[in-house]
Amino acid sequence: MYEGLLERNAEDTKSGAGQYFTPRALIRAMVECVRPEPGKTIADPACGTGGFFLAAHDFLTDSKNYALDKDQKSFLKHSTFFGNEIVAGTRRLCLMNMFLHGIGEITGETRVSSADALISPSDETFDYVLANPPFGKKSSMSFTNAEGEQEAEELTYNRQDFWATTSNKQLNFVQHIRTMLKTTGRAAVVVPDNVLFEGGAGETIRRKLLQTTDLHTILRLPTGIFYAQGVKANVLFFDNRPASPDPQTSTVWYYDYRTNVHHTLKQKPLTYAHLEDFIACYNARNRHERTPTWSEETPDGRWRAFDREELLARDKASLDIFWLRDASMTDLENLPEPEMLAEEIMENLSSALASFEAVSEQ
Repeated sequence: MYEGLLERNAEDTKSGAGQYFTPRALIRAMVECVRPEPGKTIADPACGTGGFFLAAHDFLTDSKNYALDKDQKSFLKHSTFFGNEIVAGTRRLCLMNMFLHGIGEITGETRVSSADALISPSDETFDYVLANPPFGKKSSMSFTNAEGEQEAEELTYNRQDFWATTSNKQLNFVQHIRTMLKTTGRAAVVVPDNVLFEGGAGETIRRKLLQTTDLHTILRLPTGIFYAQGVKANVLFFDNRPASPDPQTSTVWYYDYRTNVHHTLKQKPLTYAHLEDFIACYNARNRHERTPTWSEETPDGRWRAFDREELLARDKASLDIFWLRDASMTDLENLPEPEMLAEEIMENLSSALASFEAVSEQ
Protein backbone atom coordinates (compact mmCIF):
# COMPACT_ATOMS: atom_id res chain seq x y z
CA MET A 1 0.00 0.00 0.00
CA TYR A 2 2.82 2.38 0.91
CA GLU A 3 4.61 1.71 -2.39
CA GLY A 4 1.31 2.38 -4.16
CA LEU A 5 0.97 5.73 -2.41
CA LEU A 6 4.51 6.68 -3.41
CA GLU A 7 3.79 5.78 -7.03
CA ARG A 8 0.58 7.81 -7.06
CA ASN A 9 2.44 10.75 -5.56
CA ALA A 10 5.11 10.45 -8.28
CA GLU A 11 2.41 10.52 -10.96
CA ASP A 12 1.34 13.96 -9.74
CA THR A 13 3.84 15.91 -11.81
CA LYS A 14 3.06 19.16 -9.95
CA SER A 15 4.44 17.67 -6.71
CA GLY A 16 7.87 17.06 -8.24
CA ALA A 17 8.03 13.68 -6.48
CA GLY A 18 8.59 11.83 -9.76
CA GLN A 19 12.26 12.78 -9.75
CA TYR A 20 12.79 10.37 -6.84
CA PHE A 21 10.77 7.53 -8.34
CA THR A 22 12.28 5.02 -10.77
CA PRO A 23 9.77 2.87 -12.71
CA ARG A 24 9.37 -0.29 -10.65
CA ALA A 25 9.29 -2.50 -13.74
CA LEU A 26 12.77 -1.27 -14.69
CA ILE A 27 14.10 -1.77 -11.15
CA ARG A 28 12.75 -5.32 -11.02
CA ALA A 29 14.34 -6.14 -14.38
CA MET A 30 17.73 -4.79 -13.24
CA VAL A 31 17.56 -6.88 -10.06
CA GLU A 32 16.59 -9.99 -12.07
CA CYS A 33 19.71 -9.50 -14.21
CA VAL A 34 22.10 -8.86 -11.30
CA ARG A 35 20.57 -11.67 -9.18
CA PRO A 36 21.92 -10.65 -5.75
CA GLU A 37 22.89 -13.47 -3.37
CA PRO A 38 22.11 -13.85 0.35
CA GLY A 39 24.74 -12.65 2.81
CA LYS A 40 26.05 -9.95 0.48
CA THR A 41 25.77 -6.16 0.72
CA ILE A 42 23.76 -3.88 -1.58
CA ALA A 43 24.19 -0.10 -1.84
CA ASP A 44 22.50 2.81 -3.59
CA PRO A 45 24.21 6.23 -3.28
CA ALA A 46 21.04 8.07 -4.41
CA CYS A 47 18.35 5.78 -3.04
CA GLY A 48 15.26 8.02 -3.27
CA THR A 49 12.33 6.18 -1.69
CA GLY A 50 14.21 2.86 -1.61
CA GLY A 51 12.89 1.15 -4.73
CA PHE A 52 16.07 -0.83 -5.45
CA PHE A 53 16.27 -2.05 -1.85
CA LEU A 54 12.70 -3.34 -1.91
CA ALA A 55 13.08 -5.10 -5.26
CA ALA A 56 16.31 -6.77 -4.09
CA HIS A 57 14.59 -7.75 -0.81
CA ASP A 58 11.70 -9.28 -2.77
CA PHE A 59 14.15 -11.21 -4.95
CA LEU A 60 16.12 -12.54 -1.97
CA THR A 61 13.02 -13.60 -0.04
CA ASP A 62 11.33 -15.28 -3.02
CA SER A 63 11.27 -19.03 -2.33
CA LYS A 64 11.82 -19.68 -6.05
CA ASN A 65 15.28 -18.08 -5.69
CA TYR A 66 16.50 -18.91 -2.18
CA ALA A 67 15.50 -20.66 1.05
CA LEU A 68 17.02 -18.35 3.67
CA ASP A 69 18.17 -19.69 7.03
CA LYS A 70 17.89 -17.75 10.30
CA ASP A 71 21.30 -16.04 9.99
CA GLN A 72 20.66 -15.04 6.37
CA LYS A 73 17.28 -13.54 7.33
CA SER A 74 18.92 -11.53 10.13
CA PHE A 75 21.66 -10.31 7.76
CA LEU A 76 19.03 -9.33 5.19
CA LYS A 77 17.07 -7.32 7.75
CA HIS A 78 19.97 -5.53 9.44
CA SER A 79 23.18 -5.65 7.37
CA THR A 80 22.39 -5.89 3.66
CA PHE A 81 21.25 -2.42 2.53
CA PHE A 82 23.19 0.87 2.59
CA GLY A 83 22.15 4.14 0.99
CA ASN A 84 22.41 7.92 0.75
CA GLU A 85 19.57 10.38 0.21
CA ILE A 86 20.22 14.10 0.69
CA VAL A 87 16.58 15.27 0.46
CA ALA A 88 15.25 15.04 4.02
CA GLY A 89 11.59 14.35 3.12
CA THR A 90 12.51 11.68 0.58
CA ARG A 91 14.88 10.03 3.06
CA ARG A 92 12.06 9.79 5.60
CA LEU A 93 9.83 8.17 2.96
CA CYS A 94 12.63 5.71 2.21
CA LEU A 95 13.15 4.77 5.86
CA MET A 96 9.42 4.22 6.39
CA ASN A 97 9.20 2.24 3.14
CA MET A 98 12.05 -0.03 4.24
CA PHE A 99 10.63 -0.52 7.74
CA LEU A 100 7.19 -1.44 6.39
CA HIS A 101 8.85 -4.04 4.17
CA GLY A 102 10.78 -5.64 7.04
CA ILE A 103 14.14 -3.93 6.53
CA GLY A 104 15.80 -2.40 9.60
CA GLU A 105 14.15 -1.09 12.76
CA ILE A 106 11.98 1.95 13.42
CA THR A 107 14.46 3.19 16.04
CA GLY A 108 18.23 3.03 16.39
CA GLU A 109 20.97 3.43 13.81
CA THR A 110 19.88 3.78 10.20
CA ARG A 111 21.78 2.55 7.15
CA VAL A 112 20.51 5.41 4.98
CA SER A 113 22.77 8.45 5.36
CA SER A 114 21.66 12.03 4.72
CA ALA A 115 25.17 12.97 3.53
CA ASP A 116 26.07 13.79 -0.08
CA ALA A 117 27.55 10.52 -1.37
CA LEU A 118 29.87 12.31 -3.81
CA ILE A 119 31.77 14.41 -1.25
CA SER A 120 34.11 11.66 -0.07
CA PRO A 121 34.89 7.98 -0.72
CA SER A 122 32.58 5.45 0.88
CA ASP A 123 33.78 4.06 4.22
CA GLU A 124 32.88 0.57 3.03
CA THR A 125 32.85 -1.29 -0.25
CA PHE A 126 29.90 -3.39 -1.40
CA ASP A 127 29.04 -6.51 -3.36
CA TYR A 128 26.35 -4.79 -5.45
CA VAL A 129 25.44 -1.22 -6.34
CA LEU A 130 22.01 -0.68 -7.89
CA ALA A 131 21.21 2.95 -8.61
CA ASN A 132 19.42 5.58 -10.64
CA PRO A 133 21.33 8.77 -9.72
CA PRO A 134 19.39 12.03 -10.08
CA PHE A 135 18.94 13.39 -13.60
CA GLY A 136 20.33 16.80 -14.40
CA LYS A 137 23.78 17.55 -15.63
CA LYS A 138 25.25 20.01 -13.15
CA SER A 139 25.89 19.75 -9.43
CA SER A 140 25.11 22.98 -7.64
CA MET A 141 24.63 24.36 -4.15
CA SER A 142 22.23 27.21 -3.37
CA PHE A 143 23.24 30.02 -1.02
CA THR A 144 22.09 33.52 -0.12
CA ASN A 145 24.37 36.35 -1.27
CA ALA A 146 25.03 39.71 0.41
CA GLU A 147 21.95 41.21 -1.25
CA GLY A 148 19.76 38.44 0.16
CA GLU A 149 19.27 36.81 -3.24
CA GLN A 150 19.47 33.08 -3.95
CA GLU A 151 22.41 32.01 -6.10
CA ALA A 152 23.58 28.63 -7.32
CA GLU A 153 27.24 27.75 -7.26
CA GLU A 154 28.55 24.97 -9.47
CA LEU A 155 30.14 22.10 -7.56
CA THR A 156 33.22 20.24 -8.68
CA TYR A 157 34.24 17.29 -6.50
CA ASN A 158 38.02 17.05 -6.16
CA ARG A 159 38.39 13.37 -5.33
CA GLN A 160 41.79 11.69 -5.54
CA ASP A 161 40.08 8.39 -6.32
CA PHE A 162 38.23 9.81 -9.37
CA TRP A 163 39.60 9.36 -12.87
CA ALA A 164 38.52 12.86 -13.98
CA THR A 165 37.41 16.10 -12.33
CA THR A 166 34.09 17.38 -13.68
CA SER A 167 30.98 19.26 -12.58
CA ASN A 168 28.83 16.71 -14.47
CA LYS A 169 26.91 15.02 -11.67
CA GLN A 170 26.16 11.89 -13.70
CA LEU A 171 29.80 11.27 -14.57
CA ASN A 172 30.73 11.80 -10.91
CA PHE A 173 28.18 9.23 -9.81
CA VAL A 174 29.55 6.67 -12.30
CA GLN A 175 33.05 7.22 -10.90
CA HIS A 176 31.83 7.09 -7.31
CA ILE A 177 29.87 3.88 -7.86
CA ARG A 178 32.95 2.19 -9.28
CA THR A 179 34.90 3.15 -6.11
CA MET A 180 32.08 1.73 -3.94
CA LEU A 181 32.46 -1.78 -5.35
CA LYS A 182 34.53 -4.59 -3.92
CA THR A 183 37.04 -6.00 -6.40
CA THR A 184 34.40 -8.66 -7.13
CA GLY A 185 31.51 -6.16 -6.93
CA ARG A 186 28.86 -5.67 -9.60
CA ALA A 187 26.86 -2.60 -10.59
CA ALA A 188 23.72 -1.75 -12.56
CA VAL A 189 23.27 2.00 -13.01
CA VAL A 190 20.76 4.15 -14.90
CA VAL A 191 22.53 6.99 -16.73
CA PRO A 192 21.40 9.61 -19.30
CA ASP A 193 22.71 9.56 -22.87
CA ASN A 194 25.35 12.26 -22.24
CA VAL A 195 27.38 9.76 -20.18
CA LEU A 196 27.75 7.67 -23.35
CA PHE A 197 28.99 10.39 -25.70
CA GLU A 198 30.20 13.50 -23.85
CA GLY A 199 33.83 14.46 -24.53
CA GLY A 200 36.54 15.55 -22.10
CA ALA A 201 35.96 13.91 -18.71
CA GLY A 202 33.28 11.70 -20.26
CA GLU A 203 35.75 10.17 -22.72
CA THR A 204 38.32 9.64 -19.97
CA ILE A 205 35.77 7.85 -17.78
CA ARG A 206 34.48 5.61 -20.59
CA ARG A 207 38.02 4.54 -21.50
CA LYS A 208 38.79 3.81 -17.85
CA LEU A 209 35.59 1.80 -17.45
CA LEU A 210 36.49 -0.33 -20.47
CA GLN A 211 40.04 -0.77 -19.13
CA THR A 212 39.50 -1.45 -15.41
CA THR A 213 35.99 -2.98 -15.25
CA ASP A 214 34.04 -5.47 -17.31
CA LEU A 215 31.43 -3.18 -18.87
CA HIS A 216 29.54 -6.08 -20.38
CA THR A 217 25.99 -4.82 -21.04
CA ILE A 218 24.17 -1.62 -22.02
CA LEU A 219 20.36 -1.45 -22.16
CA ARG A 220 19.10 1.48 -24.24
CA LEU A 221 15.86 2.70 -22.70
CA PRO A 222 12.93 4.31 -24.52
CA THR A 223 11.59 7.79 -23.79
CA GLY A 224 8.29 8.17 -21.97
CA ILE A 225 9.03 5.94 -18.99
CA PHE A 226 10.35 8.50 -16.48
CA TYR A 227 8.36 11.17 -14.66
CA ALA A 228 10.99 13.74 -15.63
CA GLN A 229 10.13 14.62 -19.24
CA GLY A 230 12.60 14.44 -22.09
CA VAL A 231 14.90 11.90 -20.43
CA LYS A 232 16.87 9.57 -22.68
CA ALA A 233 18.55 6.99 -20.50
CA ASN A 234 20.42 3.68 -20.46
CA VAL A 235 21.39 1.04 -17.93
CA LEU A 236 25.09 0.23 -17.61
CA PHE A 237 25.94 -3.19 -16.18
CA PHE A 238 29.58 -3.53 -15.14
CA ASP A 239 31.65 -5.79 -12.87
CA ASN A 240 34.64 -4.49 -10.95
CA ARG A 241 37.98 -6.26 -11.28
CA PRO A 242 41.26 -6.39 -9.29
CA ALA A 243 43.95 -4.02 -10.58
CA SER A 244 45.56 -5.39 -13.74
CA PRO A 245 47.52 -4.04 -16.73
CA ASP A 246 45.21 -5.99 -19.05
CA PRO A 247 41.90 -4.52 -20.30
CA GLN A 248 39.01 -6.05 -18.37
CA THR A 249 36.26 -5.48 -20.97
CA SER A 250 36.42 -7.60 -24.09
CA THR A 251 32.87 -7.30 -25.46
CA VAL A 252 29.96 -4.93 -24.75
CA TRP A 253 26.48 -6.30 -25.46
CA TYR A 254 23.76 -3.80 -26.39
CA TYR A 255 20.01 -4.22 -26.20
CA ASP A 256 18.22 -1.46 -28.11
CA TYR A 257 14.84 -1.04 -26.46
CA ARG A 258 14.44 2.51 -27.80
CA THR A 259 14.23 2.43 -31.59
CA ASN A 260 10.61 1.94 -32.74
CA VAL A 261 9.46 1.60 -29.10
CA HIS A 262 6.71 3.92 -27.89
CA HIS A 263 5.85 4.33 -24.21
CA THR A 264 3.98 7.03 -22.36
CA LEU A 265 3.26 7.33 -18.65
CA LYS A 266 -0.52 7.21 -19.11
CA GLN A 267 -1.38 5.64 -22.48
CA LYS A 268 1.25 2.86 -22.53
CA PRO A 269 3.36 2.67 -19.37
CA LEU A 270 6.40 0.42 -19.18
CA THR A 271 5.69 -2.99 -17.59
CA TYR A 272 7.93 -5.85 -16.54
CA ALA A 273 6.65 -7.90 -19.49
CA HIS A 274 8.14 -5.32 -21.89
CA LEU A 275 11.63 -6.11 -20.52
CA GLU A 276 11.36 -9.90 -20.36
CA ASP A 277 13.02 -10.35 -23.76
CA PHE A 278 16.01 -8.28 -22.58
CA ILE A 279 16.23 -10.36 -19.37
CA ALA A 280 16.22 -13.56 -21.44
CA CYS A 281 18.94 -12.20 -23.76
CA TYR A 282 21.02 -11.01 -20.77
CA ASN A 283 21.17 -14.66 -19.63
CA ALA A 284 22.13 -13.93 -16.02
CA ARG A 285 22.65 -17.60 -15.12
CA ASN A 286 25.40 -17.91 -17.74
CA ARG A 287 26.35 -14.48 -18.99
CA HIS A 288 29.22 -15.86 -21.08
CA GLU A 289 26.87 -17.87 -23.27
CA ARG A 290 24.83 -15.23 -25.04
CA THR A 291 23.30 -15.39 -28.49
CA PRO A 292 22.81 -12.22 -30.57
CA THR A 293 19.43 -11.65 -32.20
CA TRP A 294 20.97 -9.23 -34.73
CA SER A 295 22.80 -10.40 -37.85
CA GLU A 296 23.07 -9.37 -41.50
CA GLU A 297 20.16 -11.75 -42.12
CA THR A 298 18.12 -10.43 -39.15
CA PRO A 299 18.74 -6.66 -39.24
CA ASP A 300 15.82 -5.97 -36.85
CA GLY A 301 17.45 -7.85 -33.97
CA ARG A 302 17.75 -5.74 -30.82
CA TRP A 303 20.59 -7.71 -29.14
CA ARG A 304 24.08 -7.23 -30.50
CA ALA A 305 27.73 -7.35 -29.34
CA PHE A 306 30.59 -4.92 -30.07
CA ASP A 307 34.30 -5.53 -29.40
CA ARG A 308 36.20 -3.20 -27.08
CA GLU A 309 38.62 -2.14 -29.82
CA GLU A 310 35.72 -1.26 -32.10
CA LEU A 311 34.28 1.02 -29.39
CA LEU A 312 37.61 2.64 -28.48
CA ALA A 313 38.18 3.53 -32.16
CA ARG A 314 34.96 5.57 -32.25
CA ASP A 315 35.10 9.36 -31.92
CA LYS A 316 35.62 10.18 -28.20
CA ALA A 317 35.20 6.44 -27.49
CA SER A 318 31.48 7.05 -27.79
CA LEU A 319 29.23 4.26 -26.57
CA ASP A 320 26.15 5.93 -28.08
CA ILE A 321 25.30 3.28 -30.68
CA PHE A 322 22.14 2.47 -32.67
CA TRP A 323 21.77 0.19 -35.67
CA LEU A 324 18.02 -0.39 -36.17
CA ARG A 325 16.15 1.48 -38.91
CA ASP A 326 13.58 3.94 -37.58
CA ALA A 327 10.28 2.55 -38.91
CA SER A 328 8.49 5.88 -38.53
CA MET A 329 10.67 7.23 -41.36
CA THR A 330 9.43 4.60 -43.81
CA ASP A 331 6.24 2.96 -42.54
CA LEU A 332 3.68 5.78 -42.53
CA GLU A 333 0.77 3.34 -42.35
CA ASN A 334 1.53 2.05 -38.84
CA LEU A 335 2.29 5.16 -36.82
CA PRO A 336 1.41 5.21 -33.09
CA GLU A 337 -1.86 6.73 -31.88
CA PRO A 338 -2.05 10.56 -32.06
CA GLU A 339 -2.02 10.83 -28.23
CA MET A 340 1.20 8.85 -28.04
CA LEU A 341 2.78 10.86 -30.86
CA ALA A 342 1.83 14.10 -29.09
CA GLU A 343 3.37 12.90 -25.82
CA GLU A 344 6.51 11.78 -27.66
CA ILE A 345 6.85 15.17 -29.37
CA MET A 346 6.56 16.87 -25.97
CA GLU A 347 9.26 14.54 -24.64
CA ASN A 348 11.61 15.46 -27.50
CA LEU A 349 10.93 19.19 -27.10
CA SER A 350 11.61 18.95 -23.35
CA SER A 351 14.84 17.09 -24.05
CA ALA A 352 15.92 19.72 -26.59
CA LEU A 353 15.10 22.55 -24.15
CA ALA A 354 17.16 20.87 -21.41
CA SER A 355 20.10 20.60 -23.84
CA PHE A 356 19.85 24.31 -24.76
CA GLU A 357 19.73 25.23 -21.07
CA ALA A 358 22.85 23.16 -20.41
CA VAL A 359 24.70 24.92 -23.25
CA SER A 360 23.63 28.38 -22.05
CA GLU A 361 24.97 27.62 -18.53
CA GLN A 362 28.46 26.85 -19.82
